[in-house]
Amino acid sequence: MASKADDRRRALRDNLIRIAEARIAADGLSALRVRDLATDAGCALGAIYTVFGDLTDLVLAVNARTFTRLGTMVAESLASAPNHATEQLVVMAQAYHRFAAQHHNLWRALFDVARPAGTQPPDWYLADTARLLGYISDPLRTLFPRMPATDLALMTRALFSSMHGIVLLGLDQASVGVPQGDVDRMIALILRQITPHRALS
Repeated sequence: MASKADDRRRALRDNLIRIAEARIAADGLSALRVRDLATDAGCALGAIYTVFGDLTDLVLAVNARTFTRLGTMVAESLASAPNHATEQLVVMAQAYHRFAAQHHNLWRALFDVARPAGTQPPDWYLADTARLLGYISDPLRTLFPRMPATDLALMTRALFSSMHGIVLLGLDQASVGVPQGDVDRMIALILRQITPHRALS
């Protein structure tokens, strides 16, 4: 049975995640400060470190919520997608773009969180990433049934990296990117060219 101290720590943890999420959403990850979080939570600075090892751990906890929301949007987009593997990839990539545009700062925090050199993210973080990549690998497996598993894994990450780059450059309005209004069209053009046409028959 949890003690009152455990309940307080859990409540503080949940409150800090909500506060950090709101601050990242409003101002971006670079503006997140431990002192501001302590002020918002009405707790001592040291109390934060009783529930999180450091600020990175807190950001990872926020990112876990963002991963869940992103996964939900992708899954919902698939529910109404055509029964063609290529078009499923298009729908998912466009849903990814939509999520990134609607939750830009939280989306950026998924990739901008700092980690000490040579360290790996927690196992749950890798599992969340793998779950999202699974949405891509499933239709790719249909499109390329003879591709070796190792190549399919590389193809999955390559395709995600490509779509991520298009979305990132579009949202950042980089000189080498495309106008924001053309990002979805660019995604569809590329995916329909690089995947087998037989999948659309």
